Amino acid sequence: MQPSSVVVLADDLTSAADGAVPFRRSGHRALVLFEPPETRGVGVTAAGVTSPGSTPADVTPPGVTSVDLGTRLLDATEAAARMGAAAGAYAGAGLLLKTVDSTLRGHVAAEVRAALAGSGRRAAVVAPAFPAEGRTTVRGVQYVRGVRVDESEFARDPAHPVRTADLTRLLPESTGVEPDRLADLPELLARGGVFVCSAATDEELDAVVAAVPRAGEVLWVGSPGLAAALARRYGRAQAAGHPGLPPVRRPLAVVGSANPASRRQLAALYERSGAEGAVADDPAAALAALSASGAPLLALHTPDARGADPAALTRRLAETAAEAVGKGLADGLVLTGGETAAAVLNVLGATGLDLHDEPEPGIARGTLHGPTAPRLPVLVKAGGFGDDGTLVRLCALLTAGEQR
Repeated sequence: MQPSSVVVLADDLTSAADGAVPFRRSGHRALVLFEPPETRGVGVTAAGVTSPGSTPADVTPPGVTSVDLGTRLLDATEAAARMGAAAGAYAGAGLLLKTVDSTLRGHVAAEVRAALAGSGRRAAVVAPAFPAEGRTTVRGVQYVRGVRVDESEFARDPAHPVRTADLTRLLPESTGVEPDRLADLPELLARGGVFVCSAATDEELDAVVAAVPRAGEVLWVGSPGLAAALARRYGRAQAAGHPGLPPVRRPLAVVGSANPASRRQLAALYERSGAEGAVADDPAAALAALSASGAPLLALHTPDARGADPAALTRRLAETAAEAVGKGLADGLVLTGGETAAAVLNVLGATGLDLHDEPEPGIARGTLHGPTAPRLPVLVKAGGFGDDGTLVRLCALLTAGEQR
């Protein structure tokens, strides 16, 4: 049965976009919102909806709504409170998905528990595999291209180092469900609880979704891999139309992620595309460098070392990028890193992103949404996604456009 509405609750912007894009591709209209519900006129607290006359159904619009709750920037207690509030506000959704990073960064356990309690559902199906990006779950343990995430580069993430790859340690109250035991899942769900489903392929994720008899009665927890499996099963028969995207004359790539993959992609952009750019630790100098450049492609990025105040650095990066757009130096953006993307789009006055498509796994393309925001084509990519040539391809994609 087709759900009347789909809501995705995410801990950062790239997760919000990644969670919504598969539904967009399967025919749903999709909107990513950059602010949690309480800042959009819905009075919610950790205890639930408090505005007079508001009920969960009142704030659950049709189509797909994906909300960036920004909880990865908070401590675990604050993150759980915000996630629980949002789950309560959107408890009326026909399908409720709480996204998690496929490498288990962030406040995974605290947010899953809070979302389950806030949603009023009896059970949570946890399936964080994202096979298209080499992220698999084998016997309850999360891997990145065959390496346990707690032994990979994500164990050294400067903001959220991964301490354990074992989901049954992360969620000790959970029960593991292997691919050959999915027939037991309906009976387990009826009893309630948290169920970690292993999957190493998209077919196994499809089997997890197919094994749940009433998808609207559980809290789904996963990465873009699970979102894609849900979208395949609950896609629309007729795709929602959307306008084409105009070609971009001069893209600006904004890189705030410190992930080594992002740094390799930035280096490749300079080497292969003739890009010219600047480091945003000195906004005035960076803007002057961009203004003086005659290159067809610009780049703006943080230093390799984040320094003592990464939040201030991200803010300077965002303000410089927005000023470059305001001065007409660029008419399209490629944003990498969830915190970076959220900061840049916020300064530009955007309240959301009207999703267009997913040109590559884990990458969202759309236009800015908001009464004062320019209709600017934007590509958003998580810091750790892609190969060395990803930024080169995405900038070329912007310049090609897609007119209809």
